[in-house]
Amino acid sequence: MIRKFFRKIARQKDKFDHLLEKYHLPREYFNVNRKMVTRGILVGLFWGFIPMPMQMAGVLITTPLLRFNVPIGLATVWLSNPFTYPPLWYLEYITGNFLMGKEGLNDIQLTMQWFSDHWDDIVVPLYVGTILYSTVVSYLIYLLLNWLWIHSVHKEKKEKEQKRCKKMQKGKHSSPSDDTSAS
Repeated sequence: MIRKFFRKIARQKDKFDHLLEKYHLPREYFNVNRKMVTRGILVGLFWGFIPMPMQMAGVLITTPLLRFNVPIGLATVWLSNPFTYPPLWYLEYITGNFLMGKEGLNDIQLTMQWFSDHWDDIVVPLYVGTILYSTVVSYLIYLLLNWLWIHSVHKEKKEKEQKRCKKMQKGKHSSPSDDTSAS
């Protein structure tokens, strides 16, 4: 699954090492393992859920505080983009109203005048909903991805063990006379 994809990329190590040396980039921010990748997704989702400009800068600011795969974090931020902003922010707004026990605005108009008139009614519920998605939902996704990664490793090991056992059993059942007759 995802590990196999990253293994293929890791095989092109010489080109990558040259790039890291050329720009003096720390290797630890590019490691591909379960912890680094899932943390990168966690950080990317955290900043991606927040309605703010320059979310990628938020990922880069977080880099010295946490060890994670920075390219994965930067790529994950782009799950929120100009096409997904409206539904994502509306969901956060609705969730914020629900958590605050407010009804919210009904006759929404997509004009700058309407937004400037209702700015105070929008911002507080939006950021209350953002807090939930940015912390709780991104952490739940992080836990799910960790579990899926661990589960896939165990499944892969089990399949390899089963193949090895079948190969050994097949080798025990074949006799030397069978081998000579086949040639």
